[in-house]
Amino acid sequence: MNTIPRRRIGTDGPETGILALGSWHTYDRMPFAQTVELLRAAHDAGITLFDVGVYGTPDQPPVFTDVIFNAAIRAAGIARSDYLLCAKLWLEDYPGQSLRDQLEHALMRAGAGHADVAVLGDIHDQDIDLERLVFDLAELNDAGLLGVWGVNNYSASSVQTMIDAAARHGVRGPALAQLKYSVARRSVADGAPWAAIFAQGVTLEASDVLEGGLLLGKSGRAIGRDPGGVQRRITDDVAPELRRLSGELGTTPAQLCVAFTLTHPYLSTTLFGATSLAQLRDNLGAVDLLAQVGPDRLRELVTPLWADRDTVDPAAP
Repeated sequence: MNTIPRRRIGTDGPETGILALGSWHTYDRMPFAQTVELLRAAHDAGITLFDVGVYGTPDQPPVFTDVIFNAAIRAAGIARSDYLLCAKLWLEDYPGQSLRDQLEHALMRAGAGHADVAVLGDIHDQDIDLERLVFDLAELNDAGLLGVWGVNNYSASSVQTMIDAAARHGVRGPALAQLKYSVARRSVADGAPWAAIFAQGVTLEASDVLEGGLLLGKSGRAIGRDPGGVQRRITDDVAPELRRLSGELGTTPAQLCVAFTLTHPYLSTTLFGATSLAQLRDNLGAVDLLAQVGPDRLRELVTPLWADRDTVDPAAP
């Protein structure tokens, strides 16, 4: 299996493969031996960033996907120095629950002494002190618990506030932006407000690239927010056209979706989940597809699939 290309996170962060493996309720749905096999195959192919963010709420059953990752990555024979760990830091109870307490708990579950990357969860309180967040993250960096950090689906204006606060006080600012980005959702990551952020050294981590499976004609699992209310259009119009275009190109819808995200000029990595070696290999094939078609031609071909064009404000969260 060929090794995928590598890109840097931010301006001075670590290099990572242009594909990253997520774990959103993934490893707790798989036989353990298959998880071990999946992680080993992903790493052999050049995937070095593993996102072990835990998505759970008090009213739902406990989540153990990060704990399983802890055991599986060791069983796969992958040394901690040979991969990047990405944790999620949630803000629902912040600042009542400190970022340090939350990160140390997450690291304990993942069996690690530090996170190479941390991504801040969505902002639900518009009065949150963004400057304090920057300081708290700098303390985690100084303590050796955290490398670079980023944000998840923030507005460009919020990220600019954090960039400015970091610059004023001489501490590390955001390096990574995890944004919804797909053939159907382009308005935010391709918009002018975020272009200005990327020009300052923040890089993109594309997420939700298959729209929870809707782009592949699947349903029945939990799906994230629906900015612009375009998921019905994705199901009814975009997914069938995606299948048709994929057939013309001799590829799969998943490969075409993943390959599109790799065309973004400021992309560091594209995050996806997989529950089988077949899914992993399908997504890895996106790298070859991009090389065959070329980024400009690929972007041109999928433009009719852009569902949130003129329906989502690029400046909005």
